[in-house]
Amino acid sequence: MKCELCPRRCGVDRTVSRGYCGMSTEITAAKAMLHYWEEPCISGERGSGAVFFSGCVLKCAYCQNYDISTEHKGKTVSVKRLADIFLELQRQGAQNINLVNPTHFVPQIINALEMAKEQGLILPIVCNSGGYERVETLRMLDGLVDIYLPDIKYFDDSLAQTLSDAPNYFDTAMCAAAEMIRQTGKPALNEDGLLLRGTIVRHLLLPGQYKDTIEIVKRVGEQFGGEILFSLMSQYTPFGKVKTDTRFEKFNRRITTFEYRKALDAVYETGLTGYMQEKSSAKEEYTPIFDFSGL
Repeated sequence: MKCELCPRRCGVDRTVSRGYCGMSTEITAAKAMLHYWEEPCISGERGSGAVFFSGCVLKCAYCQNYDISTEHKGKTVSVKRLADIFLELQRQGAQNINLVNPTHFVPQIINALEMAKEQGLILPIVCNSGGYERVETLRMLDGLVDIYLPDIKYFDDSLAQTLSDAPNYFDTAMCAAAEMIRQTGKPALNEDGLLLRGTIVRHLLLPGQYKDTIEIVKRVGEQFGGEILFSLMSQYTPFGKVKTDTRFEKFNRRITTFEYRKALDAVYETGLTGYMQEKSSAKEEYTPIFDFSGL
């Protein structure tokens, strides 16, 4: 079967070879854990039940999970084992099940979720992705996912292609976000401030690109306004190719206070509500150690 799950539609038969994402049809993951560093309405006090999948439909030069997204470090797990992992995270007290970078395994994840729900899984399901999604694939998840957590990384297409090899990124991500919002409706929180349903649009401020950020904030505010929560992330830390490849030399630094304030001003002026990381959030220790634990 030719794979067309992501916007690249590479057409590879992943039962016999690997797609653009670097993965076959066998579920591969690098860690399952209680994750405490998502937005407060996701992590809560007990942590989000995160499963980090290997491979990726993007090729971000600065990816903080580079060893699993691009170098494909991971452990193969069956559909049944994935369902068991979801249930184990629930027993550990997770606030939700957080599918981190799941796009290229959507059919298998659907099977695992259905299996786990039959065995008592009742937690909200979070789909946490880079935003480069096909609407047709998202519709496969309609009714299974309660919360979407997409990035909108770039407005400028040349920047998207340079840093992530992702043509037509902005239009693709905005169409994907619209479908996510259609499925989940406006954000709904419980009495403890935990998100039960809804979409959080994330944006990571990149060094030297605050004007791109301002354009994203403006357009997200105009199109989605009060239908989403917005999360401005300032945690950019050089990882992956930006540390070693001179083509990305200008991205081998953290953001400045000036850039951070410009981005904050744009969010306030647009009227978006949600979360704004402090500039001090740029720390390498927020990246998990992918040791296959929990799998």
